Amino acid sequence: MTEKPVIVLASGSAFRRKMLRDAGVEFRVERSEIDERAVEHTLEGTGADPETLAQVLAEAKAVDVSERSSGALVIGADQTLSLGDEVFHKPTDMEGARRHLLKLSGRTHQLNSAVVIARDGEVIWRHVGIARLTMRELDPGFIGRHLSNVGEKALQSVGAYQIEGEGIQLFEKIDGDTFTIVGLPLLPLLSELRTLGAIDG
Repeated sequence: MTEKPVIVLASGSAFRRKMLRDAGVEFRVERSEIDERAVEHTLEGTGADPETLAQVLAEAKAVDVSERSSGALVIGADQTLSLGDEVFHKPTDMEGARRHLLKLSGRTHQLNSAVVIARDGEVIWRHVGIARLTMRELDPGFIGRHLSNVGEKALQSVGAYQIEGEGIQLFEKIDGDTFTIVGLPLLPLLSELRTLGAIDG
């Protein structure tokens, strides 16, 4: 019987770790050491859209770790939030989270979740899942109370919310699967891991 390849997750995200573990995938974690903002800087002026940006960042993470993990299948993932042409980053403080929610209030934004598999420094598979989320009109007072309730969790995602928690109260409509929204398009990833013989299929 052929030995299954080792799976490595090149992400420190607790949400991505939980999704893979809950799906029964055996893997180890090795965080990438790339500077994400430096990678983004190389794309400035190229016209790269938010989906491409997410994919480039996911590829950089996967390739970085795969160069140190001989023969392993390394999963890199990244997510961007776009509102029109504007790309959002994780808020650095609660005031930043408040500004995010004020800007997203009453509008539809897009989450672009990229996942990549690399082996020995080469990308062998890539996918970008897209979800569109419409936030209800939020009263500024409610935003303040909401952020007070959720606390530092608001700083853990690009949109300053988690739909798997109280953040679901911010929305009136969601088009897209939960895995993509949380940051890892799990169904296409599992399908590819089966194709590669890394998990039972």
